[in-house]
Amino acid sequence: MYAIVETGGKQYPVEEGRYIDLELLDAKQDSKVTFDKIVMLVNGKKSKVGQPYVTGASVEGTVVKHDKAKKIIVFKQRPKKGYRKKQGHRQQFTRVMITKIRTSAKKESAEKAEA
Repeated sequence: MYAIVETGGKQYPVEEGRYIDLELLDAKQDSKVTFDKIVMLVNGKKSKVGQPYVTGASVEGTVVKHDKAKKIIVFKQRPKKGYRKKQGHRQQFTRVMITKIRTSAKKESAEKAEA
């Protein structure tokens, strides 16, 4: 089972037990995060597509670390003018381990079991 999550203005495919690198989140290391904007859920041949999001679905994860990506070089040059500018950039990111993908069906069955 996997889901497509929207966070930071981008969409990421996520699976349980795997990690993803996201835009820098305002969360401490080893804290839990929940993503409620689920665009699509896929379970084998069954799939749910949200309008725009799947209602009642969520993805839970744990923040593993905050880090910086590899350095990229930004080089600007104007031909025949002697203008050269070299600049480096390292984008910050947050690594999140996905622990659980919850669907509305799982929530309803869990609520019935508790009652």
